Amino acid sequence: MSSSKIDRLPEIPREQMTDAQRTAVDELINGPRGKLSGPFVPLMRSPELMRRLQKVGEYLRYDNSVGLRNSEFAVLVVARHWSQPVEWHIHKPIAIKAGVSAETCDAIAEGRRPPDMSAEETVVYDFLQELLHNQSVSDVTWSAAQKILGDQGIIDMTAHCGYYSLLAMVMNTTRRALPDNATPDIAPFPH
Repeated sequence: MSSSKIDRLPEIPREQMTDAQRTAVDELINGPRGKLSGPFVPLMRSPELMRRLQKVGEYLRYDNSVGLRNSEFAVLVVARHWSQPVEWHIHKPIAIKAGVSAETCDAIAEGRRPPDMSAEETVVYDFLQELLHNQSVSDVTWSAAQKILGDQGIIDMTAHCGYYSLLAMVMNTTRRALPDNATPDIAPFPH
C-alpha cells in the first residue's frame, strides 16, 4: 500500500481514548448520526473542536432552512470541489434518496455543470460555484438565491460551503479511508 493511501489518523480504540475523547464520541454517537465515522474519526484528536463542529453539522445536515435535497446537493458540490471521496460516498446516496437525480450526481462527479437541474439546484449550484471559485457571489446570483432560499437560507448555504469544506480539508489532510474498503466514486481533478 502506498503512503498516500494510509489513513494518517485512524480510529482510536475506546480503551485508548482520553476522557474528553470518550465524552465527545459518546455525544456524537447519541445524536442523529448514531456512529463515529467520516471526518469525526480524525477530529476526535481535538475533542472540543469535534464537539462544537458536530453540533454545527447536526444543524446543517438535519435541521437547516434549505431542505434536505438542497443541503445534500450542496454537499456533493463541495465534495467535488475538494475531490473528497468519503464525503461523496456518504452523501451521494442521501442526495439521491432526497431527490437529486443520478444524472445530476454523475455530472457533478465528472466536474460538469448538470444539464437538467431544478430551479433550486441551479441557484444552489451557481451560488456555491461562485463562492468556492470567486470567494464571493455576484449581485445576480445573490438576488436569485435570496428569492429561492431567503436570507436565512443564504446564510445556511454559505455555512454548508464552509462546514463541508472544512470536513473535506480534514479528511484530505488525514487521508481518511473510505468505509468498508469502498472504491472512490470521484477521482481527483488533474492539476
